[in-house]
Amino acid sequence: MSNVWIRIEGVAGRITLQRPDALNAMTYDMCRAIEAALYGWRDDPAVTLVIFDAEGERAFCAGGDIADLYATGRAGDFAYGQTFWADEYRLNHKIFTYPKPVVSFLQGFTMGGGVGIGCHGSHRIVGETSQIAMPECGIGLVPDVGGSLMLALAPGRLGEYLGTTGARMNAGDAIYAGFADHFIPQPQWSDIIADLVKSGDPACIEVASKAAPRGPVQAAQAKIDAHFGGERLSDILNSLMHDDSAFAAETLKLLRNGAPLSIACTVEMLHRLRGPAVTLERALDLEYRFTARSMEHGDFLEGIRAAIIDKDRSPLWQYADMNVPGPAVSQMLMPLGNRALKFGEMT
Repeated sequence: MSNVWIRIEGVAGRITLQRPDALNAMTYDMCRAIEAALYGWRDDPAVTLVIFDAEGERAFCAGGDIADLYATGRAGDFAYGQTFWADEYRLNHKIFTYPKPVVSFLQGFTMGGGVGIGCHGSHRIVGETSQIAMPECGIGLVPDVGGSLMLALAPGRLGEYLGTTGARMNAGDAIYAGFADHFIPQPQWSDIIADLVKSGDPACIEVASKAAPRGPVQAAQAKIDAHFGGERLSDILNSLMHDDSAFAAETLKLLRNGAPLSIACTVEMLHRLRGPAVTLERALDLEYRFTARSMEHGDFLEGIRAAIIDKDRSPLWQYADMNVPGPAVSQMLMPLGNRALKFGEMT
């Protein structure tokens, strides 16, 4: 079985992730194959729209496959990771700007790299099992694959909360926060796909869409806004530590699981992005400034060691006291000069 099944059915370009035992985690080869397909279908009159789905009930895509990133980084080869992230971000940008409808069916876990391919299309469908999150701070990265754009555009201070804690959104929360568009009961998905393949008209999605149940993140909006409105990580921590509520205690616990440098940089990124001039290009550029430096100067390799390799869940983070100096944040987010992220066609 291939890791991804790419074909044309009817008038639809079909992309089905086929790594259910690995929660459909994205490999570099999968990324390149998907981009090549999108490039080929863009001007093909036989393809009216593109459909993303995945095999298995547990996940659409739980993130990127980071085994090679860790191995090359530990060997001192930072160029491999930089190339991987640059190519992945170019794919995310291509999906976002695609001239044809892109429909994604997001069952189970959609996290990290899964958000990058599943949440930038024109019609993002969630169901009863959907759980969407940006948990990158927990492994020493920042919310990337264009996710920082959606976080910056989320209501109030949801972006800071979701991006720093990695909190999961159910279907209702994902729609509320701007990561999805339509709630459709999952038993209906196969019929919707069959209709799309035959007609090429996404109007059937609107017809089938239902009201999603209200999620816990939306219900906590007022508390989130109260605690995450500060300019820096220290402001957020100070606010939470002076609140004896269960919400504050649980949120502090989530924050202490992440890399402090990543969390502080996430807050700074969202503050820079928020405003009328926000674009996906700007978001991806900021993300790449961090990820390009994450192995050499950040906590990415230590985060992967603790979570995936040794599985001791005891990472030795920089700034473990969560007192992250401003210059450290600035260093991670400085422009990359001639190494800056470029948008164009794959090579």
